[in-house]
Amino acid sequence: MSARKTGLGRGLEALIPPTTDGETPEFLQVRVDKIEPNPQQPRSRFDEERLDELSASIREVGVLQPVIVTASDEGYVLIAGERRWRAAQRAGLETIPAVVRETSADATLVEALVENVQRQDLTPLEEAHAYRQLLENYGMTQDQVADRVGKSRPAVSNTLRLLQLPGPVQTMVDSGVLSAGHARALLGLADKKYAVYLAEKAVSEGWSVRQMEEAVRTRRETEEGPDDEPAPRVRQLRPVELIELENRLSDHLDAKVKITYRNQKGKVEIKFGSIEELERIYRVIS
Repeated sequence: MSARKTGLGRGLEALIPPTTDGETPEFLQVRVDKIEPNPQQPRSRFDEERLDELSASIREVGVLQPVIVTASDEGYVLIAGERRWRAAQRAGLETIPAVVRETSADATLVEALVENVQRQDLTPLEEAHAYRQLLENYGMTQDQVADRVGKSRPAVSNTLRLLQLPGPVQTMVDSGVLSAGHARALLGLADKKYAVYLAEKAVSEGWSVRQMEEAVRTRRETEEGPDDEPAPRVRQLRPVELIELENRLSDHLDAKVKITYRNQKGKVEIKFGSIEELERIYRVIS
């Protein structure tokens, strides 16, 4: 492997972030078989047709943008550019241009996540799982995650909420047959089986998000009882402090939290949809 200056020309800074002293780093021609994919790569699937197209382009013009790697005992581990690396393998290349960085495990995951989110290559569920890794494994807050990936905190929170959906609905979102917008509407249903039923119906009949929201609204009204039932008693307004604490706990645990407080006594209820989610909440608390 021999180091050489990049010849990519103007705009390189957009492809390879400069070093701390402001200089554009050199890159190496690294053997393709000496690079391993990032084991914590948030993306779990690759479009075979798009990989073939990229591979054909690489055969014609080569790899125009270097991958980013970090050194390992066996060679190198990818931080960003797995599609390019896979396509280069298909194209039969022996080497690929690569920027080598010294980075920690958490920085490697963050860079892989940022690179993929910005390219819109992750499915909503892959994105949600990656955010949860950052929260649980690296102790980041939702605000910190939002700042690192360049998204708003509500956007990160809404994506994380997709992990509360029933397994079959998550599968539909992950495969792309059901949009994240359709799925978020289902979060308002307590009946998980009915949520799966609505998801399947929306897919088969091609519902819009508004149709899904209307179906969820109708179901919730049915669950709450017919109109001819006696009107419920007027409830006493809850203290603002309790509502704020509920919101903070819900954000911290990424789960629905309800606080009941009366006569100097109270309880905290945390809702979860599966044993796996309960284990995740336990890890966050402990």
